[in-house]
Amino acid sequence: MTATGDEATAAVPVGATGSANLAAVTRKLSGRRRPEIVAVLLFSGGPIFESSIPLSVFGIDRQDSGLPHYRLLVCAGESGPLATTGGLTMTAPHGLEGLARAGTVVVPAWRSAAQTPPAEALAALRKAHAEGARIIGLCTGAFVLAAAGLLDGRPATTHWMYAPTLAKRYPQVQVDPRELFIDEGDVLTSAGTAAGIDLCLHVVRADHGAEAAAALARRLVVPLRRTGGQAPYVDRSLPEEIGNDPLAEVVTWALDNLSKQFDVEVLAARAYMSRRTFDRRFRALTGSAPLQWLISQRVLQAQRLLETTELSVDEVARRCGFRSPVALRGHFRRQLGVSPAVYRSTFRARRPESTPTGGTAGMQSTPVAAATGAATTSGPADQFGPTLPTVPPQGGPARAPGRVGARTRQGAGRQAAPADHSSPAEDGRVGPGQALSHPDGATAALRGRSSEQR
Repeated sequence: MTATGDEATAAVPVGATGSANLAAVTRKLSGRRRPEIVAVLLFSGGPIFESSIPLSVFGIDRQDSGLPHYRLLVCAGESGPLATTGGLTMTAPHGLEGLARAGTVVVPAWRSAAQTPPAEALAALRKAHAEGARIIGLCTGAFVLAAAGLLDGRPATTHWMYAPTLAKRYPQVQVDPRELFIDEGDVLTSAGTAAGIDLCLHVVRADHGAEAAAALARRLVVPLRRTGGQAPYVDRSLPEEIGNDPLAEVVTWALDNLSKQFDVEVLAARAYMSRRTFDRRFRALTGSAPLQWLISQRVLQAQRLLETTELSVDEVARRCGFRSPVALRGHFRRQLGVSPAVYRSTFRARRPESTPTGGTAGMQSTPVAAATGAATTSGPADQFGPTLPTVPPQGGPARAPGRVGARTRQGAGRQAAPADHSSPAEDGRVGPGQALSHPDGATAALRGRSSEQR
């Protein structure tokens, strides 16, 4: 990043692939703001890992290795010692006044989606943005940016677990849970913990070029740029509160009859609703379109069968309600990035012991990420509530396979995935990279509550 007077020029990658071609975007910084100053805004209750990411990237002087230097200001967004992970407390050297000098403001986390951030902090963020500062929300920090109104009408991302909550609480935000990070030039957001590192490296690359970012990545011993998005980590369970809704019985019936070939029209008829009304009610309740949810459940069932049985792919397709093995393979690959056969072999490579249903004994543990090209990531704090289904971007098309999991303001167009109406097409995908966890417990609880209502 270079500065002339009160103007700062930041470079951002052109295209969805984050290529080396850079386009200059001029940001005018007013008052005392300087482009090399990065303010990190911390709140009580934020996890220490997420909070430490921008401190490590922007707060350590590595000029002896030829790396660029930033001036870091750690600012408290509220009074008092700030509680963090493990019962630790922190005392920030600056308050909100520190934001007045920063050319970049980073919000690494927020403690609870149910709480509104302090009004003074939101006002300081709005002022910083109005005066030309670049505003960054890492992981659940996107909730703070949304509360300040900085994400209204913009695409944004956050950890996949909390994307539906963000979309429901701030409907003006175009939430896209597929991306690792999204760069809108003046406002940037990232997904879970590891994606915060991705975005910070992206910022260094935008400010100082690919060589500087690559050198910093080597110092941190992390990949410079990961391919893929959040899809390999998404758990597609439903919110528990659906059990108290009239649609719970319809959802339970769908889960119990995945082996049958039915579409959303059938579900709407069982709910005694028109298709349009059913779509609207289902999306309002779950944050996901019924078509998208249904295909994810069919693929999830296929995962279970591939993991635990010796059934052929043809038989797995039949038991999951797909009209053909070709349909299963297409949806499976689009959602998980691998074929059913590769998924099965990879899952068994992770299991140290055989199982009665077809596990393989004596094989060495092999990371599933190797098959998907994805790295593992840890989730944010639990106080954001139950796991919810992923929300597709408002009006967003399907994701083209193999695309880098980051979007910039100059992002290229996207290719829509072909439709298969034997089951719905789905953007969000349940992946093996998250310890092969499945929402069986939530599903069982849902069925139990629905049975009691009947």
